[in-house]
Amino acid sequence: MKAEDIRNLDIAIVGAGYGGAAAAKALSLLGANVNVYEQASRIREVGAGIGLRPATMDRFSKWGIFDEIAKVSSPSDYFEILTAAGVPIMKDTWPEFGGQAHTYLIHRGDFIEALLGVLPEGVVHLGHKLEKIEEKDGRSELAFTNGTTVEADLVVGADGIKSVVREQLFSDKGPVFSGEHAYRVVIPADDALGLVVDDNLRMYIGKGTKVYLLPLRHRNQVSFDITALNPDGTWAPEVSKESLLETVGGFDERIVNITRGLDMNTVNIRAVYDIDPVDSWHTDSVVLMGDAAHSMLHHQGQGANSAIEDAGALADALAQAGTVKEALALFQATRKPVTDELQRISRQGWSEEEVNDVFPGQKPTSGQPTTATAEARA
Repeated sequence: MKAEDIRNLDIAIVGAGYGGAAAAKALSLLGANVNVYEQASRIREVGAGIGLRPATMDRFSKWGIFDEIAKVSSPSDYFEILTAAGVPIMKDTWPEFGGQAHTYLIHRGDFIEALLGVLPEGVVHLGHKLEKIEEKDGRSELAFTNGTTVEADLVVGADGIKSVVREQLFSDKGPVFSGEHAYRVVIPADDALGLVVDDNLRMYIGKGTKVYLLPLRHRNQVSFDITALNPDGTWAPEVSKESLLETVGGFDERIVNITRGLDMNTVNIRAVYDIDPVDSWHTDSVVLMGDAAHSMLHHQGQGANSAIEDAGALADALAQAGTVKEALALFQATRKPVTDELQRISRQGWSEEEVNDVFPGQKPTSGQPTTATAEARA
């Protein structure tokens, strides 16, 4: 689209998570009039650490915000996969992309704070929970539960795995339980008992359980994540320390001792969900992105990275296409084949034997992983 046409666009982004904040930055750089509507009354990102891949950091370089992200993260040279007992299985460097050769390890809270911090003042509107979206004559009208209504030339649904935009316009299928739990906590580096000696990600694989140690050395902390097969699909299940210790039984004794020393009140406990691929992401004036479009399991570490890539691809498509409608079609054609494949391989987290041990006599649902795989490098 011509620069003048983009400057005349009113864009409403639903959701101020990674994808929404990144899209707001990318689209603001094009000159569009962008507003972000977030249901929460304050931004509070729970969880632990994630890795921002070289392609993602290259996007940040192009947007002029690399330094803001880098100063609250630690550059990692490689990742390593080990057995539960700590015997190395494989070690590999991150693939270079656009001159970037490191994956940057960052706390989720620091990441969203940094992204929101580079947006123009007044762009983000908190306390706006979407109630209804309706298209009218090439534009869309948004109605929020606080009584506010907004019209926009383009609506970007970045409202996560439980997306209202997706449910009302694209698919009524809900999230799919993966058959596993994730237990995540950030601990002081000294509490890692010597398992973290540098800035590199390590994953320990045991039967039905994986343990991730992700250094956040700029914080003098470590993100300690346990992912384990579990049939309880309660969104926020209750898990005792005794149960967690059973989960890491047979792992390196230091991992067991880290678990034994956890304050369970600080552990984020979640059943893990994704969604089945959505057939179409866009209408003439509404588009899905990030978890709203393609929420995926975390085995490949691609959720946040995919959302950032979506934001960049959407901005690229608007700059290249002649109309909003054409841009949204180009965006889907560019990104959907990639994320469909990432969703597929992210479900390949466990062997059939492991799944059968946890779900005896049952066939896994479409969301339960069934084939072992190494972490994706890209």
